[in-house]
Parts: sequence; C-alpha cells; structure tokens
Amino acid sequence: MRRNGPDWLRWISIGLLIAGAALFFYLLFAFSRQRTRLPASLTIGGIPVGSLNQAAASERLLQAYSTPIELHYADQVILLSPAATGFRLDTEAMMAAAELARTGGGFWTGFWDYLWNRPGQAQDIPLRYEVSRPQLQTALQDIALRYDQPPVPLQPIPGSTNFGAGAPGKVLDQSRALEMTEEVMRSPANRRLNLPVVERSAAQPGLVVLETLLEQNIDLVGFDGLTVIYLKDLQTGEVMHFGRFRNQPIELQPDIAFTAASTIKIPIFVAYARYFDEPLGEEAERWLTEMITLSGNDPADWLMDQIDRGRGPLVVTEVLRQIGLENTFMAGYFRPGAELLQRFTTPANQRLDINTRPDIYNQTTASEIGMLLADIYACASGGGTLRAVFAEEIQAAECRKMLDLLAQNKIGVLLEAGVPEGTRVAHKHGWTESPLTWLSDVGVIYTPGGDYAIAAFMWNDREMIWEPTSRLMADLSRAIYNYYNPPAS
Repeated sequence: MRRNGPDWLRWISIGLLIAGAALFFYLLFAFSRQRTRLPASLTIGGIPVGSLNQAAASERLLQAYSTPIELHYADQVILLSPAATGFRLDTEAMMAAAELARTGGGFWTGFWDYLWNRPGQAQDIPLRYEVSRPQLQTALQDIALRYDQPPVPLQPIPGSTNFGAGAPGKVLDQSRALEMTEEVMRSPANRRLNLPVVERSAAQPGLVVLETLLEQNIDLVGFDGLTVIYLKDLQTGEVMHFGRFRNQPIELQPDIAFTAASTIKIPIFVAYARYFDEPLGEEAERWLTEMITLSGNDPADWLMDQIDRGRGPLVVTEVLRQIGLENTFMAGYFRPGAELLQRFTTPANQRLDINTRPDIYNQTTASEIGMLLADIYACASGGGTLRAVFAEEIQAAECRKMLDLLAQNKIGVLLEAGVPEGTRVAHKHGWTESPLTWLSDVGVIYTPGGDYAIAAFMWNDREMIWEPTSRLMADLSRAIYNYYNPPAS
C-alpha cells in the first residue's frame, strides 16, 4: 500500500520556499538601494559621509570646510573666512574617488557581507583643495598691520651724547603663520589657531642716526673747523664716514689729506712685520714698544733703517701701496733736517676746495688709516687684506702684537676719555704742540656691544684751544660708545 503524507506539510514547505524567496528579494532590493549610497565606513578628508548620496556628502564637506577659522593674536580673536584666502574644495575629484569606493567591490561579495551584517573596510579619501597663498599672505599681513607692536628703536637725546632706551615689541611671525593657518584649514574639527607672535628687542638705529648726533654735538659747541670721522663696525662691516667744515657737510671723495704725524707709526709697524719675523731681538722689541707707547721718533727712524737703510720711509709707503692705500705715505725720516726722499702727489692732497696744509713728509686720511686699523683687527683673527697680500710675511700673531702694543698707549684724553675706565682702546694719537691747528686719534675700541675701528681728525685754519677741542673729541667718542652700548630697555 502506498502512503500519502498530509497535505499541510507540502503547503508549509511551499510557504517557506516562497517566504525565503521573498526575503531574499527584499534583502537584495534593500542592498541595491543601500549600494546607491556611499559605503557606511567611508570618510572624505576626515568627514564621515557613510550612507549619504553624493549630493549630501558634498554639502557636508562644504559645510565643514567653509566654517571660519578662529585666529587668536594675543587676546584678540579674528575670524578668517576660508573663501577670503581662495580656499576651494575639489569636490569633483573627491566624489569621483568616492564613487570608486562605492562600486569597487563585487556586487555579490558585498551582498554576502550585507547578509552577514559585516561592516566594510574603513576608507578615507584624502582632502583635495586649492588655496591662494598670495591671498592668505595678504590676510596675514592685514592682521599684522592691525595688531603688531613694532619695537621702538633707540633714540638719540638731542644736545647730549646719550641714547634713550628703546622698547621691545611683538610682531606676527608671518612665515610660520602661513604654514600653520593652511594646516588648520585642512582640519575639519580643530578650526582654532594661536598665531605665532614673537617678541622683538629694541632695534639699534643705523649709523646715519649716530652721524646726525655727532654733527649736532659738533655744532652745539660752536666748533667751526674741519672734523672728519671714519668708523667701521668690526662685526657687520658697516661704515660711517663724514666730514663737517664751517658747520656744513663736506664732500669726502676723495678724502681729505692730514698730517699723519705719530699715527704713521702704525704703518711703520706693519712694514716692519712685513720684513721681519718673530721672534725679534731684544733691541727691536724695545724700539717697537717705545715707538708705539711713548710715541718715540728715534725708535721709528731706527726701525725704518732696519727695513732699508736710507730708504726705509719709501719702503713703508711701498707696503701701503701694495694693500691699496694711495693717500698715506712716508717721504722722509722724523729726525730734524731729514732729507725729503720723494715728493708724493695723491688724490687727497690735490683737492682745491680745502687744504689742511699737511706735512710733505707724512700724510694720511681718516678713511685710509681707519681701514688699516680694521684690517689689522681682521688679520689678528687670520683674515683681512694683510693676510691676503702678505700671507707668508705677516702672521696673525704679529697683528695681535700690534693691537696689544697700541692698547698700552695710555694718554687719558681724546678717544680714551670718552669710554668707561677699563675699556680696551688700541690707538695712536697725534697733534701739533703750538700752535694747535690739528689733532687726531685713531684706534680700535673693544666694547661689550661691539668692537669698532675709528679715525678722528680735527683741523682749523686758526689756532685751536686744547681744552674745548680735546673735550669735543672725547664727547664724540662717548656718543659712539653709547651707540654701541645703549641703556637697557
């Protein structure tokens, strides 16, 4: 006999098959609808855009990245619109990458993961944008103009040799701010930035300000003779060179010729070092010391004779010409009645507009003797023209010795009188005894605020009074020292 199962089992089976098919198609339809939107774990530029369509995703990106940036300058808050900097999202490229992420996996593989409720792999599409650096720089410059507090430079005090203390300031570091602001623009969440503000110390005024103060001091005491000052900053190489005659500026091209007198003993020392190497004999050491520290003329003549008997002064001049000094020379010995060995014509002593009646035996200019001192200073550290021209003949140790001996020249007036006690002043002076028609002092001055070479010459066509004239040079020296060593802010 054949048994037939109950009809209800058949119908249940059919129902289950139909229900399963319906569920399958429902899930397939639901997955297909979901697949039209972006993957749930997708982010673009750090912004979650999962399950959104492209239009909604674009809107969310624009909303996040168009939010103004909050810039803090000290206690000031500035809202900077990205649009003001030319910031623009490349949504087309990012949406194209999002579309690839949406369709990149296989349909049935994705459906299988959907059935098992397995989240897809997290993906982040990098932010793509453009920003106008010139526009961003303009925006930061505008902020700096409004909120910077530039330092106040040191100011000369009229009628004195002093400088008033300046004041520090605070300014925006625009190069760092540029990079930091652009970085914040790329952030969807942290849209706040403390701008980099740096403190700037009070600036030292330029040498032109110092020159003005020196000219004011000359005019204030009523000195109407000729003053020529050459100064070289031995750290920066900056030069100040000016002349004043009858309380008016005077042209210094070419420079003005002066009697060198004892300042010419610096070139004699240089020439001697050119021809004689260390160690020197006891007698030579004594003559060098007496020539510089006691301003001895006999020692100077003895040393020149050691270089070339009868022609020593001309050899000194030849050495000077080798290093490019055309207005400085020795034409004879110091001893009374010495023969004039050669008559020198130079650009400086051929000027027709002014004539200091310089000695035909020895002459120089403020600029040339000042440059020579600066070069000795450089030579002492192994550089400069002396080492370049006389590399084998003049050593750094010899230049240091020159400066050491010049520093032993203690007179207590002129340049020395204008600096604090204990300041190293490596210098050589010169003046006429009577009548006093000119005086000079040239040297290297070492200070905490910087070293400088200076050559100062004063002349008048009538006799000068020692006290006010020497005090004026000391005051000029004091003003220069105060320029390099101003009061603390």
